[in-house]
Amino acid sequence: MSVTFSLSSGDPAADRRVDFALLLFADGDHAAAAETLLSALELVPGWALGWFQLGEFHEAAGNMEAARTAWRTALALDPADHTGSSLKLALAEAHGDAPTPPSAFVEMLFDQYAPKFDQALVDQLGYRAPVLLEAAIRSPGRDHFGLALDLGCGTGLMGERLRTICDRLEGFDISSGMLRKARAKGLYDRLEKADLHDFAYDGPRADLVTAADVFMYVGALDGVFATAARIMARDGLFVFSVEKLDAEDGFALQASRRYAHSEAYVRRLLSENGFAPLSIRTEPIRDDRKTPVSGLIVAASLA
Repeated sequence: MSVTFSLSSGDPAADRRVDFALLLFADGDHAAAAETLLSALELVPGWALGWFQLGEFHEAAGNMEAARTAWRTALALDPADHTGSSLKLALAEAHGDAPTPPSAFVEMLFDQYAPKFDQALVDQLGYRAPVLLEAAIRSPGRDHFGLALDLGCGTGLMGERLRTICDRLEGFDISSGMLRKARAKGLYDRLEKADLHDFAYDGPRADLVTAADVFMYVGALDGVFATAARIMARDGLFVFSVEKLDAEDGFALQASRRYAHSEAYVRRLLSENGFAPLSIRTEPIRDDRKTPVSGLIVAASLA
């Protein structure tokens, strides 16, 4: 059996069954949609994305055991986990052992999202993080920086805010599609593909490091906070957003497959890595299904 990871099964007969399954699902007949999709997978048993979708259909139909089986199959076929099946399993099994998302999943998600990212995020979801982070940067009375690093720069929405307040601007992102969009804007002096889970920076120490709506796709933040401290100049400014977790401490994977972080967790990691918080504000950072998503807008200096 060949194993494929693709948006198409590669088999026209299977794809016709998939199309019918999607119509059934859209009509609300989730059980029939799952049954039809399973018949397609009999023709293409190595199609990892199809097994992931089958899990989604079973979940909607309320058949969680079948959903878990489908996601385990997808993960076995695609150990790199482009579909994020491990996250669905963590949520379904409530075992909480997904401290970081699969890099392949994050990369694929944003590669697919890149062509419509700016319009969808700003026009449809009311994305506010770059504006809020710019205000946090300026609030300590600092309005100019030598070197700024934009972690998870995406298409450059944060870069548009940073370009006028720094001499040199460098951006890093896991998605090649996002980097192509950012490069076309001509904002950055340097753009590089990088995974924040093992980010290594070889340039001079930065005066400003930003991460706009990035850490919800990182999970555990101890590694990236330690990296930020290592690459920053003394008195450098670290400004970022997270989705807010209403808990006493820690972070958690949400149903959206994004992570939320508590204020206590953020404060503790900042302190452990030598940062002094300048401001931590609760703000709506964007909308999700027409509901504001509460976030933390954080500015900290390296002591």
